[in-house]
Amino acid sequence: MDLLGPVEIRNLADKLDLRPTKRLGQNFVIDGGTVRRIVRVAEVAPDDVVIEVGPGLGSLTLALLSTAAHVVAVEIDPVLARQLPETVAARGLSAKLTVVGADALRIGADDLSGYLPTALVANLPYNVAVPVVLHLLEALPSLRKALVMVQSEVADRLAAAPGSKVYGVPSVKAAWYADVRRAGPVGRTVFWPVPNVDSGLVSLTRREPPKTTATREQVFAVIDAAFAQRRKTLRAALATWAGSPAQAESALRAADVDPSARGEQLDITAFTRIAEHKP
Repeated sequence: MDLLGPVEIRNLADKLDLRPTKRLGQNFVIDGGTVRRIVRVAEVAPDDVVIEVGPGLGSLTLALLSTAAHVVAVEIDPVLARQLPETVAARGLSAKLTVVGADALRIGADDLSGYLPTALVANLPYNVAVPVVLHLLEALPSLRKALVMVQSEVADRLAAAPGSKVYGVPSVKAAWYADVRRAGPVGRTVFWPVPNVDSGLVSLTRREPPKTTATREQVFAVIDAAFAQRRKTLRAALATWAGSPAQAESALRAADVDPSARGEQLDITAFTRIAEHKP
């Protein structure tokens, strides 16, 4: 398929009088090889319904349409949301595209015109990448896999393992839903405008959450408390959550967790055990 090249992207931007904004995290991919690589690494199959967040001018959208059964593109910018169907129609693929003009942080399954996405593939705005990934994994249980392009530091945090210096709330919460790994770097020059940060691909493969009697909200409350004061031991960090340092220690010992440990040492299953023993 004829994808959008740098010249066509800039012509589209001029037509729309578009000036990419930092507020919306707009950095558009202008390299055809990169969008083909994303579709390939995402393992998009002919029966996949893909949800794409922030399609922008449509370079990745067109690559996805060449493989997927359908693409649901969620775009918060009304100018871009109106233009995308025109760009796709020029290539005869309108029947495979649904555009939802909305904030991805607020959408649910009922907002997607009856489609049940099986894959999330997106170049995510840096400022909302983690909240968007976590929200969509929760709101769309039909999602089986995801490949997102995010700021390199965000990719590191999402894919970090316990004990890593960058392991934290995003790492543990993502692990509730999926197996997460880095899937390769992305150079700055494939974007317009060129960002001042490096990017990376993150792959997520859905799996069942750990078996627990605690709810997701209860487990996430423990995670938030544990990392709110990273330098403190869990006995101290969970004192407010448990009611007192002594009650925190009691819950930790009941969960077979060392009260002198710190949050970055625990995996998701340890956090679920702690949640089960809240006083």
